[in-house]
Amino acid sequence: MIGVVIEHGPAGVGGSSLEALTVARGLGDTVALWLGPSPSEDERALLADYGVAEVRVCPLEARARVASAEGAAIAAAAGDLDLVLGVSTFATKEALTRFASASGAGMVVDASGVEIVDGRVETTQSVFTATYVVRSRIDAPRAVVLLRPNSIVAEPAPKPGEATIVDVPAPELATAETLADRTFVASEGIPLAEARIVVAGGRGTGGDFALVSELADLLGGAVGATRDATDEGWIGHEHMVGQTGTTVTPSLYVACGISGAVHHRGGMQGSGTIVAIDTDADAPIFEIADFAVVGDLFEVLPQAIAALRDRS
Repeated sequence: MIGVVIEHGPAGVGGSSLEALTVARGLGDTVALWLGPSPSEDERALLADYGVAEVRVCPLEARARVASAEGAAIAAAAGDLDLVLGVSTFATKEALTRFASASGAGMVVDASGVEIVDGRVETTQSVFTATYVVRSRIDAPRAVVLLRPNSIVAEPAPKPGEATIVDVPAPELATAETLADRTFVASEGIPLAEARIVVAGGRGTGGDFALVSELADLLGGAVGATRDATDEGWIGHEHMVGQTGTTVTPSLYVACGISGAVHHRGGMQGSGTIVAIDTDADAPIFEIADFAVVGDLFEVLPQAIAALRDRS
């Protein structure tokens, strides 16, 4: 049986968790590990549609949602599981790292694929800003793997699972950490980490993200930004793409007025198709772009938007 830590919030089950369930279903019977209040009927039905046999619910209090408590809760819910999957986001990485350390599991983050070969878990990953693809083997008896969002397409199971609710008592844990407050922050539209199309703006926008946002809406994508843009206060930090921001792997990434600093490229270089628009023909972003447009984004984007509207 394969456990999957489910990310969920006010908007429901995260799309990347559905991708993880799709991967898990190909490896064995799937168990959903749910931290927090019991899922709603709609959420439970969605998990069933993705082939979940069992939903193990550990009802952590909101103020107890610190990494050490979440790691202990996962241990309580996944004690009999040899493989636990999760989404490679900051919060889940921290909780599953605690679990892996305490249980002696081998751990791989940012995996794009998972297989079981000769009884051991093997993963594929893009490393060194997507310069190489490596294959890793976990030799420990227990494995923890975090999957990079958008690595696969989420697909419902051919036959729904039972999604039987199993209550798991929250473990008692003495910790020096106290969570003073917890606020769910969500940008408008599609969450950045889950978006299959990202349109991002950098210093070249001069703080005007109107055209970037318009193109993202037209394409059904999310708005991204560079560190410079977020540090200047032009757009919220939840939009930052980069090694210390959100790592994205969409099918299409449109970089507008972004020179392509190493920090930024490390967070988006694994994208399927990269389109870059910049006035500097020698901008580093063009080294990794599939399509390069040398020009002013305020001249290029209106033409692109008009052409797309004509075709819709």
